[in-house]
Amino acid sequence: MILVAEELDPQGLDLLRRSGYPFRYLPELWREPEKLLAELASATALIVRNRLRVDRVLLEAAPRLRVVGRLGVGLDNVDRQALEARGIALVYAPGANALGVAEYVLAALFHLARDLPRAARGGDRLALGGFELSGKTLGLVGLGEVGLRVAYRARALGMRVVGHDPLRRPWEAALEPGGVELLPLEGVLAEAQFLSLHAPLTPETRGLLGREALFRMRPGAYLINTARGELVDHEALYEALKGGHLAGAVLDVTHPEPLPEDHPLRGLGGCLITPHVAGLTREAQARVGERVVQGVLEVLRAPES
Repeated sequence: MILVAEELDPQGLDLLRRSGYPFRYLPELWREPEKLLAELASATALIVRNRLRVDRVLLEAAPRLRVVGRLGVGLDNVDRQALEARGIALVYAPGANALGVAEYVLAALFHLARDLPRAARGGDRLALGGFELSGKTLGLVGLGEVGLRVAYRARALGMRVVGHDPLRRPWEAALEPGGVELLPLEGVLAEAQFLSLHAPLTPETRGLLGREALFRMRPGAYLINTARGELVDHEALYEALKGGHLAGAVLDVTHPEPLPEDHPLRGLGGCLITPHVAGLTREAQARVGERVVQGVLEVLRAPES
């Protein structure tokens, strides 16, 4: 039995229906721990999003489990070592929502440059005109699928793009079409007028933008984070924004998530917070659902070793 414990796109659900495999679609099951454990007893596959943590305790309740499907890219909520110890396969969808996230970053850039809602409220027309992105410098931390897609599009807008990724080397041909100038992190922080984060959450990147790094950023710069909230020290970011060192921020991810309503960042006019929606376009969700369901079915159809 395939157990779907969080929301799944209709196209993924349709694929499950047509597969002939028995499945249970219980998108709110992650809210009911006791019921979840009972359902897991007969599950051969489990499909989750990011609310449910797949750890050793959960796996102990699923003796028949053969595969876990993660509807997304990040694996922060999946204990991969625990899966490997049990011989349970892992299916997820790297790259499936990269285009949606890249386009969100473009939307954030335009928002920071023009602030159309503010302009629509009226006032001094000369003060509401904003500024142009062409000729400005965009810094990217992380040059994977999303970072490179952002780079290509930013270059098309006439922006200079600088980037840092410890896994990339200056001679890599993959970077050439995007026109990314590779720099040390300190160089990116110092030169970027807009800084966009696309690094995974690892022990090395947790707290990457702490107080020291934030205040090393170019005065008047803007921060965009669509990666993981834990990359940024929120208290230090509040200090940098409140004191005017940074001009603004767009955060699609926070820590915790959602950020409490009384958090000081929510009261800052220059800080826009969205509820982790960058990769949730209709198209991206359809791709993610189909890829994960297909992967889960392939594992189940393969003979057990």
